[in-house]
Amino acid sequence: MDSQTASAERTVQDAPTAATLKPDALGVLGILFFVLSGQAPLTGIAGAAPISVALGNGTGTPAAYVLAGAVILLFSVGFVAMGRHVVDAGAFSTYVGTGLGRSAGAGSASVALFAYCVIQAAMYGLYGSIVSSLVTAHTGLDLPWWLYTLVTMAVVQALGAAGIEMGARVLAVFVLAEFGILLVFSLITLAKGGGPEGLGVADSFSPAAALQGAPGVAVMFAVASMFGFEATAIYGEEAREPKKTVPRATYLSVVVVTGFFALVSWMLISAYGASRAPGAAGRALAAGDSSGFVFAPIAAQLGGWANDVLPVLLATSLFAGLLTFHNSANRYLFSLARDGQLPARLCGLNGRHAPWRAGCVQTVVAVALVVPFALAGKDPVLTLFSWFSGLAVLAMMLLYLLTSVSVIVFFRRRRGAARAWNTLVAPALGALGIAGAIWLILANFTTLIGGRASTAVWLVAAVPVVMALGVLNERVRRRTPQAHGD
Repeated sequence: MDSQTASAERTVQDAPTAATLKPDALGVLGILFFVLSGQAPLTGIAGAAPISVALGNGTGTPAAYVLAGAVILLFSVGFVAMGRHVVDAGAFSTYVGTGLGRSAGAGSASVALFAYCVIQAAMYGLYGSIVSSLVTAHTGLDLPWWLYTLVTMAVVQALGAAGIEMGARVLAVFVLAEFGILLVFSLITLAKGGGPEGLGVADSFSPAAALQGAPGVAVMFAVASMFGFEATAIYGEEAREPKKTVPRATYLSVVVVTGFFALVSWMLISAYGASRAPGAAGRALAAGDSSGFVFAPIAAQLGGWANDVLPVLLATSLFAGLLTFHNSANRYLFSLARDGQLPARLCGLNGRHAPWRAGCVQTVVAVALVVPFALAGKDPVLTLFSWFSGLAVLAMMLLYLLTSVSVIVFFRRRRGAARAWNTLVAPALGALGIAGAIWLILANFTTLIGGRASTAVWLVAAVPVVMALGVLNERVRRRTPQAHGD
């Protein structure tokens, strides 16, 4: 092991222990629920599947999920190998810093924090719109979407401060509910042999099906469904036996998420029939209700009650994601403060070992991101949700790429490194796949955000700007001796 690598490892592993998150608080299933809630399964299916089927590769959408899962699985091999040497709430940014240096790590930390904050803001927009519509439909009370959003921010802040175990319990209920109804629908449809045209295995999984239409759009949305995967490492400090728990949770989450999205999208297409599904998805998009493409066959299979339950589950799905990303962002703030890149006050923990000060800052950031859209009277779905969700996906994919490269560099510096497959081959293949996904995202970014090309340019430019600001901040604070004590 050379001196630079050893120094990097000491920086991570021998950090000050005055502020430490609660150890032994989460097991494999607890971490898995945080990952799955970040994916917001019902939101991902109801929002992405109709677009992919209508505008992407049509009935080959399930194959796109399998391809995206394979790329993330390759990435996770190196990710897990690195995790055996680095355990820190900074996760990706710490990995990048260990492999590529402090400046790269600081820049990637800024990008990660940015990604979590904007994806949460995006989900607040969609959440507020859905809850407002639900309340109006059931009570006749017509209140603005942002009012529900602000109230929910306070609830999320309170749950985040209540400790990681409380958050895991709340998420478990919501995730099981949305997973349950989608899985029951899928298994019943599968057991019945599919819809009017059968299961249509070849229509969804053959190479010809995967490559038809615009496969880039489908893969782009499939990759977006993997957002939140980093939670397996973010909660490493709070995991029981992290060097065992984190790898298990990582592989399990990738397999479960990939299999789930592929199965549900396949059964939705089968329920309509392969020849009819793209047209049905297109009509749902034209009507401005993409969720109708998903809700209709589920209600037809399970009964009319599903039409009343599914919108509620969509709201709780979003709430689970909001809580997950709040916890992820405040742990990034906590980690950066502990590392001296942000004011040390953000290391403050309450009696439940929750980073409550960082949580307060994260909530203030969420308010600052959401309120301008409310004041401007913008549609929360067409602007806030669409713009910020696309921006967050792009930022997170950049982190995946940097992490893959850092894994390769880190292990190339070590003598007697682990197997080449874990430390070189799989990370390199994963990096190539992720680079391809980034290219697809950039090529289709205007479609992803549902906005103008000029808007897309400004949003894309924000990612390198944020990274540069992170690097600049780290270099300035490194030259300021009193920075660690502010």
